[in-house]
Amino acid sequence: MDPRPHEEERRMRADAQRNAEKLRAAAAELFRERGLQAPLKEIARRAGVSHGTLYNLFGTREALIDEVVADLAAERLDRAGRQALDHEDAWEGFAYYIETICELQVTDPAISDVVTGRYPDATRLMSVCERSHATAWRVIERAQRAGALRPDFTHADLLFVFGTNALLSRAAKDSAPDAWRRGIAFVLDGLRTEAAHPLPAPPLSEEQLNRVMTNLAGAR
Repeated sequence: MDPRPHEEERRMRADAQRNAEKLRAAAAELFRERGLQAPLKEIARRAGVSHGTLYNLFGTREALIDEVVADLAAERLDRAGRQALDHEDAWEGFAYYIETICELQVTDPAISDVVTGRYPDATRLMSVCERSHATAWRVIERAQRAGALRPDFTHADLLFVFGTNALLSRAAKDSAPDAWRRGIAFVLDGLRTEAAHPLPAPPLSEEQLNRVMTNLAGAR
């Protein structure tokens, strides 16, 4: 039996594996730099492979995102939620959660896309996003039960905070990289129960929130 076809097949598999590793590394770098909308052609170029090779190995942007981002996002978001709930003081835990997620948005733009659920077809990433939202709601309810967080603050309001921080911190990245800290400090002071005043508009419905977050993703 001629061994050459088998050797060729092994060589092709090894080449594909090396290309996939190079693409994962390049995607991880660019997603951290630019968010999950980083151009796929640029990822392929940085990996030193063709655009077609990327599609042959991963098929879609969402598949590449799931492969590269889901586990790292899960680790960071799960840790933030866990440590927030571990705070003995419920308000301190809530403030820690807000500040930590906002800092992650600044240092890793891909996290902003995860928090807002920008890529619904990235199924593993959406599981991370849903788990993160559930944890965030526990953090909110805990602070509200303690009487520290104003009772009319909702999960939709939290996503507004994160969405605003994502846009403004990205715009100020070069000229005022710490400006987000000042903005979030004002937000947190306004969310304390003793600072609450009647609100001029009702909370968003689920449909309204989904539409807003879709528009926000497009604005990036």
